[in-house]
Amino acid sequence: MSLPTFETFAAEARERGYPEVLERVWPAGQVVDDHGHPFAVQALVVQGEMWLTARGQTRHLQPGDRFELDRDEPHAERYGAAGATYWAARRA
Repeated sequence: MSLPTFETFAAEARERGYPEVLERVWPAGQVVDDHGHPFAVQALVVQGEMWLTARGQTRHLQPGDRFELDRDEPHAERYGAAGATYWAARRA
């Protein structure tokens, strides 16, 4: 599996109308209980693993997996033994 570069991910996200693009790095074992954000997000996991619970389902995400969340969508996150890094494109 070949991941795009951050620059490529960011350029493609901006073309889709997501002007803010950043890298999120989470520590091993971090748990983030139910919450929402004042923005929509499209993200790509690039290191480690995480579990994302949204819409009544939990997904196990690893490098190469993508996820999307709507603005204010409730969700919870749990990060694996090595933590996780993902690139997030945000749109207010």
